[in-house]
Amino acid sequence: MPTLFRRLGMTSHCSPLRRRLKAAGFEDTEALMRLAVQRGCRYYRDTVTGTVADPGRNTIPNEELAMGLLHGSWEWSPAALRMGAAMLGARDNDPKKLLRLARMERAESVIRELAKIGRSVEPAYALWSFLLQEIPDRGLIPGGVLPHPTRFMAMTGITREGRGIRSQWIRPEDACG
Repeated sequence: MPTLFRRLGMTSHCSPLRRRLKAAGFEDTEALMRLAVQRGCRYYRDTVTGTVADPGRNTIPNEELAMGLLHGSWEWSPAALRMGAAMLGARDNDPKKLLRLARMERAESVIRELAKIGRSVEPAYALWSFLLQEIPDRGLIPGGVLPHPTRFMAMTGITREGRGIRSQWIRPEDACG
């Protein structure tokens, strides 16, 4: 299976984040996805089975978990990308830390694309505007590399206000994320 970097036409690099994740016992996206579910991404609980020992947010903050799931050197996995996008949108994330990690891990184009999708879903959420303002637009990501934009959101057909589509970014539940 090709990596996300390969699908984007990029080469891998020596990643400080991958080294940190490996040192904490997270050697693949399956383990990171289990951790994301444990940290509140319950929308995806049927995607992975089992649990992992959570080393704590001081060891692996949610920003690093998000970037780890979105990292280009893993095997390409739509499920990991969707969960990474959910963790990217966690309410308590530090936007400046996400920006620094995106630059350090060569993930700016992916993060910018997810921020564009996020802003279309929830234009008032300041994180998306911040990332779009700070990350330069370097062109389009080829079709089929990221999951379809609707895979990052939950959509309802009927709400308390009546019929109509209401979209909401999928993120960790506030109580846990």
